[in-house]
Amino acid sequence: MAQAVTGLDTPAPPVVRKIQVADLKDALAKGIDDFRAMPSHAVFLSLIYPIVGLILIQLALGGAVMPLVFPIAAGFALVGPFAALGLYELSRRREQGLDCTAGHAFDVFRSPSFGAIAMLGLFLAVVFLVWLAIAQALYQANFGYAAPASVTAFLHDIFTTPAGWMLIIVGNAVGFLFALLVLIVSAVSFPLLLDRPVAASAAVLTSCRAVAANPGPMAVWGLIVAASLAIGSLPLLFGLAVVMPVLGHTTWHLYRKVVAPE
Repeated sequence: MAQAVTGLDTPAPPVVRKIQVADLKDALAKGIDDFRAMPSHAVFLSLIYPIVGLILIQLALGGAVMPLVFPIAAGFALVGPFAALGLYELSRRREQGLDCTAGHAFDVFRSPSFGAIAMLGLFLAVVFLVWLAIAQALYQANFGYAAPASVTAFLHDIFTTPAGWMLIIVGNAVGFLFALLVLIVSAVSFPLLLDRPVAASAAVLTSCRAVAANPGPMAVWGLIVAASLAIGSLPLLFGLAVVMPVLGHTTWHLYRKVVAPE
């Protein structure tokens, strides 16, 4: 009898569907439509990232952490899934025909799954910090512990010396592994946590299943995210004020395509 009751109380795992690249295009189109319908607060929410990024870069240019400028910028991709929580919420509300004013982006704090969301967000923060530590270690392994004399000297060492070329190759390879980990863990986990009262472990497992069921489309999605963030970072990171909202809204619609309704 206890087993039967336990079976009844245990929710069925979310159903993962197979998608095609065409579904990515449709999700992206819907994400852009959300951004156009809600541009003011979407940009407002995302301005945090260029501002914080510029502050961090300013600090980095002043001393020994200069080699971390690129890893810090690249690290936006690692914390982006958590950073876009408010955008998922706005897309969810618009989908349901609810009020989509800026204040509702903070409704995530009242989500039944907020504890699981915070736990998963902490995991991504740890991943980001580990990435920075490894990036610093790679630089020191190639150039020693002394701080670069100047920005010009730093760029010269990176782009014109064998040690610099090795750092670029190894650093990007390691960064790819970190990005792959985050993609697998968080492809649909945060939208799922907002949409349903599930545990963090169930959300992560569903995300892993979604990537395993759709390796091709998810690889394309990862490339879209990486290329978009790279392009958005070029004009002093302020392009992220557009890129981040579009990617956030698109992630919600991608979740809707990958995970069947409850």
